Amino acid sequence: MILLWIELIAVIAILICAIRAVLGPTAPDRVLAFDAITGLLIASLVILGVHYRVSMLLDIALVYALLAFLGTLAISKYLEGRSVES
Repeated sequence: MILLWIELIAVIAILICAIRAVLGPTAPDRVLAFDAITGLLIASLVILGVHYRVSMLLDIALVYALLAFLGTLAISKYLEGRSVES
């Protein structure tokens, strides 16, 4: 039962980050908000995987974390002004 309360708090935090992503005054603010959303979604997947005892959700969270990291790197390099290749 406590895991579902933690999940509810994570969903509320995701909603707050989504508001920041929409209202963020600069592009780095939006990137940081989306990065926080991905971190909270990964945590939510892990919590649900533990609660329902489904190991597939943990695998999905791992792959999602890797893709989110690569996406954040690419967007950060783009905003910095360098090309993605270097």
